Amino acid sequence: MLSRDNLVILGIAVLAAALGGWLQHESRLAHVPAGATVAQLGEAAPALELPDLQGRVHSLADYRGRRVLLNFWASWCGPCLDELPALDRTQAKFGDQGTIVLGIAMDEPLRVRAFLADHPLHFPVLLGQMEAPSTSLRWGDSGEMLPYSVLIGTDGRVIATHWGPLDTATLEDWFTGSMPRDGHSSDPRAQG
Repeated sequence: MLSRDNLVILGIAVLAAALGGWLQHESRLAHVPAGATVAQLGEAAPALELPDLQGRVHSLADYRGRRVLLNFWASWCGPCLDELPALDRTQAKFGDQGTIVLGIAMDEPLRVRAFLADHPLHFPVLLGQMEAPSTSLRWGDSGEMLPYSVLIGTDGRVIATHWGPLDTATLEDWFTGSMPRDGHSSDPRAQG
């Protein structure tokens, strides 16, 4: 049985943890301009319509009933460029099971075209809006750090988010329908 002092300390710790979680959530949204909607874990994914390099508009609704991995990247982002081949290989290996990668280039179209000419990808690449609020910010990338990924379930809800390159095990979990390893967003900034 816990002593009274230990119960008080435990109570304070629980309150501090709850307050910390609330502050983290609020600070994440503090960078979002008024009126902008931000994708939230467990909620329905917001509408998304972006052009590809040929100017054809793609809608997230076109992929309803499939898992969708939105991957935000740029040609100037070294970790993004390291991650893209793994995304491409995983799409080729598991894409027939229903999951699709939508690459969202947060970059100038000319740079994206030049990169893809030398490094073709086998999944759609769309052009994100870089003006505020950027496409990645509206999808929860409050620090606008790249790469950033969002997993959307077959029911259209946001299942997970991830800052930084996805490792092979997580990619395979996300593609094969397994829940993300931790079941929520992962932010390397929060890791020691």
